[in-house]
Amino acid sequence: MNERGQIIGGGLKDIIIREKNGENLELGELLIVENGPISEAARNYTILQVKDIEYKSQAHQSTHELLSGMKLEGYDTDLEFMEPELTNYILGRAKSLLYVQENRNNGEKKYITKSPKKLPNFFSPIKSVEESDLEFLEPKNLENSIYLGDIRSGSTVEKGIKVYIDLIKSLTHHILIPATTGRGKSNLVKIMLWSILDTEGAGILVLDPHDEYYGDNIKIGLRYHPKKDEKLEYYSPDKDNDDAITLAINVKKIRPYHFSGIGGFSSAQTEAIRTIYNKYKSNWITKIAKGIDRDVLKEMGVHEGTAEVLKRKIETKLGVSAVAIDEDNPTKGKKCIFNSNLFVGGEYGLSTVEDIVRSLEAEKIVIIDSSKLSDFEELFIGSIITSNIFNKYKRYNSKELKNKPVISIVIEEAPRVLGQDAIESHGGNIYGTIAREGRKFKIGLIAITQLSSVIPRAILANMNTKIILGNEMSPERSAIINSASQDLSDDERIIASLDKGEAIVSSVFTRFAIPIYTPEFKKYVKEYLDETPQDKTKDLKTGIIG
Repeated sequence: MNERGQIIGGGLKDIIIREKNGENLELGELLIVENGPISEAARNYTILQVKDIEYKSQAHQSTHELLSGMKLEGYDTDLEFMEPELTNYILGRAKSLLYVQENRNNGEKKYITKSPKKLPNFFSPIKSVEESDLEFLEPKNLENSIYLGDIRSGSTVEKGIKVYIDLIKSLTHHILIPATTGRGKSNLVKIMLWSILDTEGAGILVLDPHDEYYGDNIKIGLRYHPKKDEKLEYYSPDKDNDDAITLAINVKKIRPYHFSGIGGFSSAQTEAIRTIYNKYKSNWITKIAKGIDRDVLKEMGVHEGTAEVLKRKIETKLGVSAVAIDEDNPTKGKKCIFNSNLFVGGEYGLSTVEDIVRSLEAEKIVIIDSSKLSDFEELFIGSIITSNIFNKYKRYNSKELKNKPVISIVIEEAPRVLGQDAIESHGGNIYGTIAREGRKFKIGLIAITQLSSVIPRAILANMNTKIILGNEMSPERSAIINSASQDLSDDERIIASLDKGEAIVSSVFTRFAIPIYTPEFKKYVKEYLDETPQDKTKDLKTGIIG
C-alpha cells in the first residue's frame, strides 16, 4: 500500500490528515482509508476527498519568521532544523464521500454503498485511490449509459475508470452544464452526444448556435460516427450547405402558443393573436401581413392599432410582408412576400416540423444549425419543434408513453429561456414548462449556461444532474452549490480551481459527487475509431488521423 499520510483528527466533514513527507497531497484528490482488515470474503473502506491543504510546524511561527529573515538578509548561518521532516509538515483536510462495503462470493464482487456515518479509526493510514476501489461505479447496462469522462483524482486522470450516467433517468430528469467560457462545455456535450449515438432509447434535439456539433471536412464532429447514417440528421437554413437538410418552416404551421415567452408580445397583443388565429386558423399570419379589414377587426374585438403593431412584428420577426398584386389595380388585393429562407409560404416546408418530430421519436439526434439565425429565430424554431413533441407526448396514454424514447433538448445560453424574466414573461415558455413538467412525459433538457444565478432555484433544483466545470465567479458557484444533489458546501475552492476539461458530476443517480476529466473530443474520436472494426470506419477517418 502506497501510504500517503495518516488520520490525526477532525470529523466526518473535516478529517485532518498529516501528509507523509514528499507525498504532495493535492486539492480534490481522492483517498482511501480501510475501516478494518481486508479478508477474502469482505472489505470495508471509506472514500475521502482533499478539500484543503495547509502548512504546519512544531516550531513557533515567530521562529520561522526570524530564521527566514536571517536567510533573506544574507546571514551566513546554518538555519536548518534538526529532523525537518518531523518539525515542518503539511496537513490535509478531507471530507468523507462514501462508505463502501465490498463482499466477495465465489469470485463475484457485490457492493453496498452508504453515506458515511462513522469515523475511520484514529491514526489510520490513507492511500491513493486505485481502479479496484471504484469498480462499483461501473454501470450495469453500458449500452444505455452516457459516457462523461474518466475518474480524476486532483489533476491525475485514472484512465481505467470511466464514468457513465444512466441514459433514460438522467435525460428525463434534466442535465445542467454550468461553466465560464473556455472550460470545455461544448467538448463535453460532443462527447455525450457521440456516446448517445451508440445507445438506444433517446432522441436528442440540438440547437447549435455555433455550428460545431455536426462537423465538416475540417472540424471534427458527430458526422464521423459510424452510425451517422441511421441515427443522425442535420438541418440548416443555408441552402448552399450540401451536408444538411434545408430547414424551412411553412408559416401555416406556426401557432400562437409558439410565441409564448419568446415573441416579446404584450398581453393585449397575445390575446389579439389568439383571436385572429381562431378565425383564420392556419392562414392567420398571412392575414395579419396583408392587413385585416377594419370592420372585421371591430367584429373580433381587436383594436386597429394592435393589429398594426402585430403586422410590423410579423414582418420584423418572420420576414412576412405584403404587396399589391397589381399596383395599378388595388382592388385585386395583396400577396405575401417571404423575405426569410427560414419561414416560407405556399406548399413548401409544410412537413419539416413533423419530419423532425418523427426523427426524434425514431431515437435520432437532430442538429439544427442556428449559427446564422438571430436569437429570436433560434429559440422560436426550438419552441415550435419542442412544443410539437411535448404536446404529442402528452396525448399518449401511459402504455404508449412507456414504449416511447426519452426526448432531450440541448439548449445553449439557457438563461435566455430559463432565466427569471423569461420564466415569468406572459406565462413563461415551453422550455420552462419542460423544466417543471417534462419528466412526467419523458422529455428533458440539457441546459448549458455561464450564469446559473439568474435561473430560479426551483428550476435549478429540477436539474437533477449537474456536470460542473470550472467557474471563478463566486455568485455562480454559490447558485450551483446550493442546488446540487450532494453537499458541495466545502467544494467552492475546488470548483474555482477546475481546469479545462475537469468537472464534478453531482447527480441523484450517483452515490457521491464524482470528479472527472473529459478527454479532448478529437483524440477521443481517434481512439474510438481505432477500436472500431475497419469495415465500419474506412470512410470516416479522413481528416481525423494525423
